[in-house]
Amino acid sequence: MKRTVVLYPGFGAGHIVPMAELAKVFLSHGYNVTMVIVPPPSAMGANNQVERIAAANPSISFHVLPPIPAPDFTGGSTNKHPFLLMLEMHRQYNENLESFLRSIPRRRLHSLVIDMFCVDATDVAAKLGIPVYTFVPTGASPLAVLTQLPALFASRQTGLKELGDTPLEFLGVPPMPASHLMRELLAHPEDETCKASVSIFERGMATRGVLVNTFESLESRAVQALRDPLCVPGKASPPIYCVGPLVGNDAGKGAKAERHECLSWLDAQPERSVVFLCFGSMGTFSDEQLKEMAVGLDKSGQRFLWVVRMPANIDDPMKILENHCEPDLDALLPEGFLERTKGRGLVVKSWAPQVEVLNHPATGAFVTHCGWNSMLEGVMAGVPMLCWPLYAEQKMNKVFMTQDMGVGMEIEGYMTGFVKADEVEAKVRLVLESEEGRELKARVAARKKEAEAAFEAGGSSHAAFLQFLLDVENLGEHRAE
Repeated sequence: MKRTVVLYPGFGAGHIVPMAELAKVFLSHGYNVTMVIVPPPSAMGANNQVERIAAANPSISFHVLPPIPAPDFTGGSTNKHPFLLMLEMHRQYNENLESFLRSIPRRRLHSLVIDMFCVDATDVAAKLGIPVYTFVPTGASPLAVLTQLPALFASRQTGLKELGDTPLEFLGVPPMPASHLMRELLAHPEDETCKASVSIFERGMATRGVLVNTFESLESRAVQALRDPLCVPGKASPPIYCVGPLVGNDAGKGAKAERHECLSWLDAQPERSVVFLCFGSMGTFSDEQLKEMAVGLDKSGQRFLWVVRMPANIDDPMKILENHCEPDLDALLPEGFLERTKGRGLVVKSWAPQVEVLNHPATGAFVTHCGWNSMLEGVMAGVPMLCWPLYAEQKMNKVFMTQDMGVGMEIEGYMTGFVKADEVEAKVRLVLESEEGRELKARVAARKKEAEAAFEAGGSSHAAFLQFLLDVENLGEHRAE
């Protein structure tokens, strides 16, 4: 009798895609997998995204919970931060989640694996006596920082924002400028969003164990810190299982989809000659920044493939979801830019098959927003990265990528909210033309080999997953006694 693992992801591609990859690992070990989906608010534009991922993964069962009235994520009837609304929405789905879990015979139910943002589901698991584990789609380094924040807040009377760029010392990671923490954590500690953020990471570390989307050699210091009692004084550290890198393959856009035009364009470019600029599903810029970026790419003389999304105000959390319209490239980019760069540059609207692009022989560099999935995809493709973080934990990731991991270079100016054309030109040329760029490429290539070895039989991630399965089985035997 095959046992069933229930996976419970948060909203958004950055949470659903890596959990779908985790599902494939369970399937390869002989388990049935059901992904339980909370219907996303229409404002997030993610309904068809789930359908595409489900269509591309027929071996995974997808169960969409019966819908309930969703909070207004557009800001029309509430001033609540979308992050708080998302947590509230998941909390309201606990009853429907419980009903679904009860429909699975207890002897068949192996475990419940929840996204970090779905921690309220631990109440359901406790009620039903189901072993619950946390899945962290980001890495061990940001997790190490976030788990140490409660102690930092307890030692201070005020928030962290006034510290500016003052470096904070955390176990297991390089010194972290206070300004690089997530925006929600820079509010006053009594702010509702700040308190909710801290609570999530505290509760997420209180499950039976934590599965992290990383491989041990990429973040060895941070992994050791998470296992160190000093990381969270006075609390027992849960087992940490590094089971990554869990990286998709663009199949979520549909297995029968036609080959994207940009791949044919790349076919005609010399090997390792193209810089790829892509900033995630919610990464957007102002009109002025897009024009400045275009000037820099033009002046660099380098080949480029650039994904441009509709501008939106990334500084306003109530408007970050309003960027799903098709951009008008002629209106957004400098006059004559598309014509001048025709042949050596290609601009595509809204989306490109990122994994395929990164693994194409013509791609030589990746300008990224430093989202964790994108960083791992860059590592797995062996492509050096230029770091332009935008929101969430991406500024923290930039620190890890450029220091401990050695897989990226910083594009200066992101902290001011405006990167100048000269900086774009200089860094693109540096990574593609210079000795420093070649050294960066060599470091990323070495990381790629480490990542591939981690997944092989006997590799660190393969062994960690087997240990996780053994721990769950031992837990079941203990309960049966």
